[in-house]
Amino acid sequence: MPDNQPTPNDAPRSKHAQLARPHAGEFGRYELAILGAPCGRIKELAARLLPLLQPTLRAAYVDADHAAGDDAAQGGSGGQDAILQAGAAAELTDKITFTRLDVKRPLDKFSQQELLQHQNLVLVNGNHFRARQQLVILDPAKPVEKKLDRLTDVRALLLPEGVTEVPAYLRAHLAEAQVPVLSLHDTAAIADLILQEWHAAAPPLRGLVLAGGRSQRMGQDKGKLAYHGQEQRAYAAELLAPFCQDVHVSCRPDQITELEYAGLRPLPDTFADLGPLSGILSAFRLDPNAAWLVVACDLPLLSEVTLAHLVQHRQPARMATAFQSPENEWPEPLITIWEPASYPQLLRFLSLSYSCPRKTLINSDIELLAAPAPQELRNINTPEEAAQVRQELDS
Repeated sequence: MPDNQPTPNDAPRSKHAQLARPHAGEFGRYELAILGAPCGRIKELAARLLPLLQPTLRAAYVDADHAAGDDAAQGGSGGQDAILQAGAAAELTDKITFTRLDVKRPLDKFSQQELLQHQNLVLVNGNHFRARQQLVILDPAKPVEKKLDRLTDVRALLLPEGVTEVPAYLRAHLAEAQVPVLSLHDTAAIADLILQEWHAAAPPLRGLVLAGGRSQRMGQDKGKLAYHGQEQRAYAAELLAPFCQDVHVSCRPDQITELEYAGLRPLPDTFADLGPLSGILSAFRLDPNAAWLVVACDLPLLSEVTLAHLVQHRQPARMATAFQSPENEWPEPLITIWEPASYPQLLRFLSLSYSCPRKTLINSDIELLAAPAPQELRNINTPEEAAQVRQELDS
């Protein structure tokens, strides 16, 4: 080794792994603080918006309870039920039409995100909490002049009845930002703005071909079989390419060189011995802010038409969009669009010792589609099945 080349021991050391982090604010991926008005008016606006948002988004609302705080300050229970007063650290109550969890411990930023991870949108009372983006009500009774540090990304200014101008201090703070100005009473216009921005911020779609299996039943690497004049893993990558910003091929570390030589983009598994879950989790480790269109390499009958149907009917507000298996009513996990929200859900099921992606889909909020051509979802796992498919393709 030349003297001017660093040795392995000279490599920079890092105490922590360099992991890509999900885009999230205080409470969720997409959150809006509403401020600039008394708390009652903020909650009233949220109540007007929710019926217009709920058909598309699962939305949450975050607020503080003034009455409970005042009661606690005066020596009362602060709204705690008897079981909490008796010493319970938490109380989970099935209220028949909804479930409520009361906990005594304070919620840190990470707990907040975990509890609200299934929500597509979080509306926040900005008088008490911060959020990445804001809606500002220009209520003269609650000016935001002393809260300008909270206005980091204002998405709209809302004018109450009788207010016609934006204060000079706010115009100066916003500078050149082109912020729309709407009537506070035009609920439909505000909801439409929120929905438009949410759709515009939908995660990009990246492609993943699962090709890291051992192919024990086939007796040879299924990804190297050629049904269409080229290796199946390359054929699957070409199918995905028109729908994704890029396509990776999930693989074992010993497959990296051969995939690069074949002109493919290898993504080695960083979660070992978990079957298909290894590839899916490794993709999210690479980019937790993308949605991953995952396709197994053993689907030689899969067509661009079927993939187009899946992408056209994608529902980013759900955890995943999947086809129903032609063999039963269950979702087919190996031709599925996995949204970013599925990453923590897959890890949660893994922590409970479930490594089957289908188990996660069955127990999550997903969009389940009927396949336009169910026969295209056939997995080919044995030499006999491979011979049958070749015969069908040649006929």
